[in-house]
Amino acid sequence: MTAVEVSHTVAGPEDAPVVVLSNSLGATRAMWDPQVPALAERYRVVSYDTRGHGASPAPAGPYTLDDLVDDVLALLDRVGAERAHLVGLSLGGMTALRLAAREPQRVHRLAVLCTSAKTEPQGFLDRAAAVRADGTAPIAEAVVSRWLTPPYAAGHPELVARLQAMVAGCDDEGYAACAEVVAGIDLRDDLSRVAAPTLVVSGAEDQALPPAHQQAIADGIGGAELLTVSPGAHLANLEQPLQVTGALLGHLDAAGSER
Repeated sequence: MTAVEVSHTVAGPEDAPVVVLSNSLGATRAMWDPQVPALAERYRVVSYDTRGHGASPAPAGPYTLDDLVDDVLALLDRVGAERAHLVGLSLGGMTALRLAAREPQRVHRLAVLCTSAKTEPQGFLDRAAAVRADGTAPIAEAVVSRWLTPPYAAGHPELVARLQAMVAGCDDEGYAACAEVVAGIDLRDDLSRVAAPTLVVSGAEDQALPPAHQQAIADGIGGAELLTVSPGAHLANLEQPLQVTGALLGHLDAAGSER
């Protein structure tokens, strides 16, 4: 499939190293809003909506994970980045892992959050079927209930409403096709091919992709660093923004002035 021209936003100095932020299944680039200002002080931050999400096109499926990788490579070419730091959460983390294994020369440093190298497929296949039948709106509440811990969600009703609107706003076919990508991934053999220095972030209370998934990634990538945040569910970057943003800055800044 031809790469899709995904919708994206660029923030930060034009001559700074590029950081690409990749969203989770059902979210948009707005999920990174807490991280962008601090990252953009010293990086050229490119956040985008995965195909089928937000303002990006939603071509007819099926999609493969390599299709999503090709979209990011085309985006890097469009913004003129030979290499970039990649940061991805959930589906975005899967995309980043695959890109780092397949095109190591394009990736400087890698950070993957609340993601997996091999999922239990049935739940994602069931969700794809439900969305094709009835749309994304009916699943929004259940999906978002796993993104934040219950106490945090109870204290941040406006955030919950905004996240539910993100899910409900997804293109039905785009969401379903991406859910099937998540169902079908098996990156276990790719992990040993990831050469980029890697930070793995885990949410201790993540029910969508529990910490064992991130432990397996950290174990499979040579020299990877694992950080567990608590309380934190599937979108740990929203619940623990200071800790996650600080960890990302520490990891990326360790690259020094290399490009």
